[in-house]
Amino acid sequence: MSAELTTHQGHCHCRTVTWEVQAPAKLRVDECDCSMCDMHGFQHIIVPKSRFTLLTGQDNITTYTFNTYVAQHYFCKTCGIESFYVPRSNPDGYSINFRCLERDNVTEFEILPFDGKNWEANAAKLAHMSKD
Repeated sequence: MSAELTTHQGHCHCRTVTWEVQAPAKLRVDECDCSMCDMHGFQHIIVPKSRFTLLTGQDNITTYTFNTYVAQHYFCKTCGIESFYVPRSNPDGYSINFRCLERDNVTEFEILPFDGKNWEANAAKLAHMSKD
């Protein structure tokens, strides 16, 4: 995938929570089949924290954690959408929900399956994605 970055905009369904992220125009999207992602259809674009900016809605976010409590799942209190979160695999980054991303600056994307049902054996494959 291209290393040149562009600014992408995204939001929850009601647009109370809005953000921007610096990522390539040609995107790698990971589709995880762990219990959490499989249930709500999250499609991942993992980026370093330095490339993510929350623009609006900080006071309208609620957090859900479970199991190891490392992942921080952020949901809009109004519409319930999780448009981004801090993943357990990449606590130094954010996972952006591709389904919540405006596609204006996306030139191409590839959705790749990720074996989240066997998360412990596969999580290290994602670690490099949150590095600057």
